[in-house]
Amino acid sequence: MTSPIILAVDTPDLDIARRWIDATRASIDVYKLGLEFFLSHGIDGIASIQNETGASIFLDLKLHDIPNTVSKSAAVVERLHPRFLTVHASGGRAMVSAAVNAVTTTSITAVTILTSLSENDLAEIGFKGSAFTTAQSLAQVAVDAGATSIVCSPHEISGIRSVVGDAIEIITPGVRPADETGSDDQMRTMTPAQAIALGANFLVIGRPITSRWSQGSQAMADRAAEIVESIHK
Repeated sequence: MTSPIILAVDTPDLDIARRWIDATRASIDVYKLGLEFFLSHGIDGIASIQNETGASIFLDLKLHDIPNTVSKSAAVVERLHPRFLTVHASGGRAMVSAAVNAVTTTSITAVTILTSLSENDLAEIGFKGSAFTTAQSLAQVAVDAGATSIVCSPHEISGIRSVVGDAIEIITPGVRPADETGSDDQMRTMTPAQAIALGANFLVIGRPITSRWSQGSQAMADRAAEIVESIHK
């Protein structure tokens, strides 16, 4: 069974990224590499991580541009065959479709509303609806355009599941274990067990696990295992 945890490997350091992955492979199968890592190491860096660790990659680039540019960008990534590649659902139907048509085995993953945004932020930007209704609408457009996975806040999981059905994979950041009290840039959070119970397939978790690196690789491994176990209690 695939682990429900996607570890956010939020570091530009190639060696540290490898070490984090090696330390947590017993509990985690998929690893998120984001824009900072991609800009630091490019295609070759991603390929190196894949080849040396055997990990599945969630490539979090959040592509958002005109359809032609997104198509060409997704085509560049195609040779890596990451398991997931993110695009912004707000780019619209044609843009999402362009990304879908540029890849083969990769799941185009549409990001709805960033979990760093509050309701006040959305109103200030100009969104007319709530985060819940806006995320639902964006998810529906993206799935209609061919996206096979959705990123959303845990608070939108049930609403999005109701409009996209069971075949679409829902991935949620903004997840924090109950015993974690530190502040970060996630505004709309939930515990891992709560998010899975609502219908999420995968949970993106970073600092609750990677912060244990200062205590050694075994501490990271133990923390990852604890979080996975807490989901199934």
